[in-house]
Amino acid sequence: MRATKLFTSFFESEKASGIILLLCTVFSILITNTSIGETYSHFWHTQLGSFSLEHLINDGLMTIFFLMIGLELEREIYIGELSNLRNAMLPVMGALGGMLLPALIYYFLNQGTLYQNGIGIPMATDIAFAIGILSLLGNRVPVVLKVFLTALAVIDDLGAILVIALFYSKDLHTTNLFIALGIFVVLLAMNRLKVYKLWPYLLLGALMWWFMLHSGVHATITGVLLAFAIPFEKGEEQSISYKLEHFLHKPVSFIILPIFALANTAIAINFKTLSNGLPTYAWGILLGLVVGKPLGITLFSWLAVKVRLARLTHGLQWKSIFGAGILGGIGFTMSIFVTLLAFSDTEIINNAKLYIIIASVLAGLFGLLYLKSILKLKTED
Repeated sequence: MRATKLFTSFFESEKASGIILLLCTVFSILITNTSIGETYSHFWHTQLGSFSLEHLINDGLMTIFFLMIGLELEREIYIGELSNLRNAMLPVMGALGGMLLPALIYYFLNQGTLYQNGIGIPMATDIAFAIGILSLLGNRVPVVLKVFLTALAVIDDLGAILVIALFYSKDLHTTNLFIALGIFVVLLAMNRLKVYKLWPYLLLGALMWWFMLHSGVHATITGVLLAFAIPFEKGEEQSISYKLEHFLHKPVSFIILPIFALANTAIAINFKTLSNGLPTYAWGILLGLVVGKPLGITLFSWLAVKVRLARLTHGLQWKSIFGAGILGGIGFTMSIFVTLLAFSDTEIINNAKLYIIIASVLAGLFGLLYLKSILKLKTED
């Protein structure tokens, strides 16, 4: 019952968050392409000490986003959809396929080019947008489909986090890295010793973030590590994990992600460049998200059931899994985040962001129309 209540709260917050993210994105793109666009773009590069405002958002505020993702994943593992191995394997395998096939498509189109490093861009799913689009269909959407998409997106984000940690880290500064990992070990020891006060975890987590920031490993990884160090206990409402996750939902959904969207979608559209034809990285992003995602998610889910590694949850149909796979092509937040790490050229970054937005809009629109069609047919049967 407690898990259901928290899931419902999560789903409702993501529904509203998706709408706000969309409005922020449209606003940011529109204002960037007006006469005050240059001033607006420069604002996000304002220096605050040794960091720009954009840097603080992407490395600082987004760590809190990753902390919430880690707490959600922890909950799913302990008491949610991922707590039963055979139930868990369906979204796990779906997420795996939804990462591998888009990455292969991108790599096939960009291997040996300057754009090869963007292979991680089409691997991600934006939870807020995907669930926000699904929620537009109202009570016609089966609960099992909502749970499947949520679990899929959370696992997908974990995969993206691992990709960032393994492939998008800069030159390592081992001393800082070992200090950060040493703090993580202390946090795990506190967990084992049943320290159930939240403030020591947050204090040491902030310290771990500082050393991770200067280690060459992307600092946002700290959020996930901290989440798994915080005691989950039995997932009861008085547990500090439950309280923190519940507290973070609204600030992340209604403050952090909208700010991230505003800061990272200040895209000046160069129509002359677009008219010259799409570069290979654009095709990799578009085909990876719009085509690779639904095919990879559906194929790997089907294979998992076929070899009896997973089971198809009662009430979940293959055509609805394919629809969830289409919505999985909404990359947005995580895809843009990986773009910032993958490329250094400003023009390529801006163009890649634009193609991510186009792909995400197409995936959202196709997914909405497709699911509306099959769910409508279902009510008429």
